[in-house]
Amino acid sequence: MTIHIGAEPGDIAETVLMPGDPLRAKWAAETFLDNPRLVNETRGMLGYTGTWKGNPVTIHGSGMGMPSLSIYVNELIKDFGAKTLIRIGSAGGMSQDVGIRDVIIAMTASSVSTPSIGMFKELNFAPCADYGLVRAAADAAEANGAKTHVGGIYSADVFYDERPDLNEQMTRHGILAVEMETAELYILAARYGCRALSVVTVSDHLLTHEALPSEDRERSFGDMVEIALEAAFK
Repeated sequence: MTIHIGAEPGDIAETVLMPGDPLRAKWAAETFLDNPRLVNETRGMLGYTGTWKGNPVTIHGSGMGMPSLSIYVNELIKDFGAKTLIRIGSAGGMSQDVGIRDVIIAMTASSVSTPSIGMFKELNFAPCADYGLVRAAADAAEANGAKTHVGGIYSADVFYDERPDLNEQMTRHGILAVEMETAELYILAARYGCRALSVVTVSDHLLTHEALPSEDRERSFGDMVEIALEAAFK
């Protein structure tokens, strides 16, 4: 048990999927895991542990933004022994090649700053995913038939962005989508010698201003969860 996670020793699996929304963690656990049980609800951040094809899995919310995710990932790794952490969430498309409902497997995550920025001082550390997970996720996505892109994403500090010039540069340099958590996840995984990946679904688009209707989200997000699970245990 930690300040932010009320689980007991042994409650958290070595493989953890992390949506931002705690209610999405509940939905994913009840939809994809066998015998899911609630292992954390401290501060309303829900975490469930069950099995998938006989493999122990925890699905635990991270909250929105890198500072929130940093708290949970630090505790999951240092106090509960998590070894593989996969973010599953939504993202905003930033490339004309990316469409609504598409799945993005993030090789890298650019950022203006992260909670770890003070540690690196003058170094521009390049956070990236675990290659084995990237490869396994790409294979799973192909088998699943989901329209998938593999490349770089942008982890923003703010949701209500007023930097169109920065967005233009992200697009110019091939960034596929924007979200708010992955860069810090990849940094922490590197620090502690763990595996990490982000698999995100494009729910809206900064260039076309399209947005995924709420009634269509569950099936689209389901593809993402299946890809993440297949990748974790390949």
